[in-house]
Amino acid sequence: MITKPGSQTNQSIVDGIAVLQALAVSSIPVGGKELAEQLGLETTRANRLLKTLASIGITQQTVGRKYQPGPGMHVLASQSLYASGLLRSAMPTLEKLSFFGRTVALGVLWNDSVSFLYHAKPGMSSSEAIGRIGLRAATNSGIGMVLLSQLDEQTVRHIYQDKTIPGYPEGITPLLNALENIRQQGYARVEVSSDTPQIENRPSHTVAVAIGNPINSAIAISGWISESDTQEIAKELKNAKQTIEKTLKQSK
Repeated sequence: MITKPGSQTNQSIVDGIAVLQALAVSSIPVGGKELAEQLGLETTRANRLLKTLASIGITQQTVGRKYQPGPGMHVLASQSLYASGLLRSAMPTLEKLSFFGRTVALGVLWNDSVSFLYHAKPGMSSSEAIGRIGLRAATNSGIGMVLLSQLDEQTVRHIYQDKTIPGYPEGITPLLNALENIRQQGYARVEVSSDTPQIENRPSHTVAVAIGNPINSAIAISGWISESDTQEIAKELKNAKQTIEKTLKQSK
């Protein structure tokens, strides 16, 4: 969810979605007071939102009087994945990209974070790859950077207003310059932290391209990627992008 500067918003809906997201990414049940502190809300407001969501099954209360995702949240997730068709359309193409012997991913941008719908390490099955990784900072991710590059400068400035930008300690200007470079070359190449052992301490990189019409997600390949391999991988990702977009259009 990216709220553009100057747009009219319903704060109750914004706060409700923030509560929903906080529960979705938490590995343990969360109490109203704890959630209020995390989101900067009044405790009474947080509790009211939690009880409202619980009344329609989106959240549920535990015996310890804390809250966790309820059946309704899983229904919403399932229905949205089915309705968008994105993961279903992308899966066969993502599986074919595994021939590079590197991690293959599909993700979307949410404010200043990336959510991975698919994240398959080498040798991992597609069933294991779905929903495997939680939120990550967009500026530390190839997928995040290529999706941020699709936004206008005003929106990027709004997202990071009064925030420390991971990977960009000098602030917004270097980030905007990096996004412009990505825009011009048509793909992102970002050095990232890796969840797999590295060969001879070589750094891990992600090469990513945005997909969708309009743009709504990105696909990426991660691992040890030399400068000479980057162009070949970017070309294959762009081919995969066209295939996914065509399949997605046909599914509609």
